Amino acid sequence: MGDWLKMTASGLGRGIGAGRIDPVELTECYLDAIDAHPQRDAIYARVTHTRAQAEAQAAAKRAKQGQRRSLLDGVPISWKDLFDTAGTGTEAGSALLKGRVPDTDALVLRNATAAGSVCLGKTHMSELAFSGLGLNPITATPPNVHDPKWVPGGSSSGAAASVAFDLAASSIGSDTGGSVRIPSAWNDLVGLKTTSGRISLEGVVPLCLKFDTIGPLARSVEDAAEVLALLEGGKPADLRGASLSGKRLAVLQTVALDNLRDPPGTAFDTAVRKLSEAGAEIVPLHIPELADAMTLSPVLYTGEAYGLWRDVIEANPGAMYAEILERFRAGRNFSAPDYVAAWARLDAARAAWDVATAGFDAVLAPTAPIMPPDRDRLMQDHDYYVSENLLALRNTRIGNLMGLCALSLPTGTPGCGLMMMGRPDCEEALLRTGAAAERALA
Repeated sequence: MGDWLKMTASGLGRGIGAGRIDPVELTECYLDAIDAHPQRDAIYARVTHTRAQAEAQAAAKRAKQGQRRSLLDGVPISWKDLFDTAGTGTEAGSALLKGRVPDTDALVLRNATAAGSVCLGKTHMSELAFSGLGLNPITATPPNVHDPKWVPGGSSSGAAASVAFDLAASSIGSDTGGSVRIPSAWNDLVGLKTTSGRISLEGVVPLCLKFDTIGPLARSVEDAAEVLALLEGGKPADLRGASLSGKRLAVLQTVALDNLRDPPGTAFDTAVRKLSEAGAEIVPLHIPELADAMTLSPVLYTGEAYGLWRDVIEANPGAMYAEILERFRAGRNFSAPDYVAAWARLDAARAAWDVATAGFDAVLAPTAPIMPPDRDRLMQDHDYYVSENLLALRNTRIGNLMGLCALSLPTGTPGCGLMMMGRPDCEEALLRTGAAAERALA
């Protein structure tokens, strides 16, 4: 049973379907591992024992009757603490929402439950999802699987830790500027950022509604595809026969390779070489309009975030971590005309991106240009916190600004991810390319 904790979610699902794994025993295995783990309370905000056991019992009954609802029917997964869960606290990592208990599940959680997944509980996160570092002195900072001195990446920090430390088969996070992909990269997981608007945000605590997306943190591309189907109530991408032969992959030169540190730089070069050796055509790509688009992030992100949260924040600003409070309040610096003008410029940059990338199957970049920063120094050095947070999210934010779907894959170098960006609403095609890339990188 101990081996179950390290299996992919899809592998567990096949085991349940074949009668080799009992969903009740599997869920108890995970719950026991969570409760025994020394970092339990730094990873999980709340563990939903009763719900998980009831869902596992229902899954076991369906399996015996040959009525399984999906490949992941009976598989235990965790949820970031911004997805509403009926009767269970959902506080989005913030004291501002302390004691908030929703009456209903978020729509994506309802979809996943209807498909048979087992909800293990809610994982810790960056406060109100507004940091890529995963540092949260208000509630908890989850561990990084590689080094206790490192932050785990955020804002889906506990989501990544739950999978990386074998305390969930997969996890559901959100990605507004990189919050699925950064913790995935820094903990050697697969992370899928979906296209804005593809998956419903009903019942999800917002940060920036124009950019908020939902996606899985997983152990394999197959798992990411299966979880995407779970969230939507649809069918998973068909990954059979996926190959890099004949694929055209662009290596983004604009912005993405600036100030690239090691080992992420070396890991990226090695990964690109492996993709080439597997049959992909690699082409350098410059998109000058992207550089201008990146300068729009402050007004677009902080303007909307502060607009959504201003009244709540200013009613109790002392409840917030100072770094996060400052980031929200930066939204006061921009006017409505600033915001409208920024969107007009971004739309033009998106059009230029679409033209420049039309002939490629994916655009490549390092997921993060830096390694995970030191958590103690982040707490003591304001300038270090600001610079590392912005640099951590720089590359991933390209995908959000351009309105793309994107996938982060482990490169084989600990803490270093390869990002593949696809066209909007083309997750299935990106997942097929990602599955072939995953094999090449293994």
